[in-house]
Amino acid sequence: MDKVLLQKDGNVAIITINNPKALNALSTEVLQDLEAAVLDVKNDKDIYAVIVTGAGEKSFVAGADIAEMKDKTVEEAAEYGRFGNKVFRDIETLEKPVIAAINGFALGGGNELAMACDIRLAAENAVFGQPEVGLGITPGFGGTQRLARLIPVGLAKEIIYTGRNIKAPKALEIGLVNALYPLEELMPAALKMAKGIAKNAPLAVAASKKAINEGLNQTIDGGIATEVAEFSGCFATEDQKYGMDCFLNKVKEKQFSNK
Repeated sequence: MDKVLLQKDGNVAIITINNPKALNALSTEVLQDLEAAVLDVKNDKDIYAVIVTGAGEKSFVAGADIAEMKDKTVEEAAEYGRFGNKVFRDIETLEKPVIAAINGFALGGGNELAMACDIRLAAENAVFGQPEVGLGITPGFGGTQRLARLIPVGLAKEIIYTGRNIKAPKALEIGLVNALYPLEELMPAALKMAKGIAKNAPLAVAASKKAINEGLNQTIDGGIATEVAEFSGCFATEDQKYGMDCFLNKVKEKQFSNK
């Protein structure tokens, strides 16, 4: 994987988009490497949380590769869109929680990648936007769908229709990101959060993610049924018995087995 780096720090995986000369733009090669990295993390039972970030200090992901897209036919564009969406859905549905550490520009496909993650932490210099209409296209990697689910629909439409960028404080104000940090503090904060998540029972975290994601597309009654199924399923795990024993015996330092 030349365009994506995968590092592991204990039970945390760090996926870095490594195309800084192009501001980490999402070429087909980058998407293919990202797909491979996500598959690696998915299959690694010792990884309990994931961080996605961009190389350098300017850009998380500045968008898709416009030079590569420019001359695509309708059929080629559809294939490209389906592939990008497939990779982002792999991230969104990954059993392990994913934190986006947004270290600069998150435009177009970059904002779409961030939105596919569970939690978004951003540097104070980060800039967000969906500028596609200024290029004669729509967002193509889930932007029209996820943005309107994350923030008020009217704001999502304004951002997409105008193509204007928004700065980090505005992104925090409207709920697009969870928190802001000075650039030098961003990765330490993301790593601290990821390691905090990884200390909890991995199967319970995965079940919580599934219940939230599936429940968002159901009625409240359907969502509650999903939650009850995930909740009760935890009682078949060793981690449930261990976690409750630790609580009753006042054991603070726990080591879940992921079983």
